[in-house]
Amino acid sequence: MTTPLLDAKDLTATANGQHLVQAVSFSVAAGDRLAIIGPNGAGKTTLLRMLAGLLQPSSGEVRLSGRRLDRIAAAERALHIAVVGQTDQPDPRLAVIDYVELGRVPHAGLGRRGEEHDIVVDALRRTGLLPLLGRTIGSLSGGERQRAQLARAIAQQPKILFLDEPTNHLDPRARSELLELVAGFDMTVIAVLHDLALVAPFATRVAVMNKTRLQALAGPREALTQQLIRDIFGVDVLRLRHPTEDRELTVFEVPNRASSPP
Repeated sequence: MTTPLLDAKDLTATANGQHLVQAVSFSVAAGDRLAIIGPNGAGKTTLLRMLAGLLQPSSGEVRLSGRRLDRIAAAERALHIAVVGQTDQPDPRLAVIDYVELGRVPHAGLGRRGEEHDIVVDALRRTGLLPLLGRTIGSLSGGERQRAQLARAIAQQPKILFLDEPTNHLDPRARSELLELVAGFDMTVIAVLHDLALVAPFATRVAVMNKTRLQALAGPREALTQQLIRDIFGVDVLRLRHPTEDRELTVFEVPNRASSPP
């Protein structure tokens, strides 16, 4: 039996006597793109932080390639895990190429200088930032800054890329483009997403959190069911044929309660 790349067992987190996450268990295989969704307060970010080793669970454990994550030194974990968080604030004075080079810090002394430079340039190319390598972070648009954070993470060459609501503060087109870019990385990705419309085009599997517990874990179509999404988010799921393309559209619509009885 193949060992999962990441295996979470009975993860629980508490703070001030309150449960933030309760008894969550699942595994992630190499190449998965797992979207973690749920309403505010469901425990999504807390779960992501435990999976990435940024927060020690109150109980339960996470294993990376069969090894207890909490027994892997932080320096070694950085060779395998990259995190792009909601509150990352790069120094606006840094040049883009200098910022992306920070992704190579965990690998310091492990490779030749020329190889290190090639890895950074490749990360810039893959994120479309090569023409902007000399610009400062502070001069970039919101979407370009998000791409710079992704480039830094890619330069880290992790086994797993963690993203915490990476499309926040982006316009609808930039959101779709960013996740389409990530999906093309051929990398294991675990992402907290709050925009339900972005989930199906991006994810291979979906973990639905509700009231600090894992409510469902399945492929996008099986996870985004009418009943489950209405129960948890209070919206309807509509699946329609695209009017001009041979594909299905998934639309999330707030139910019209005007005609409902009081």
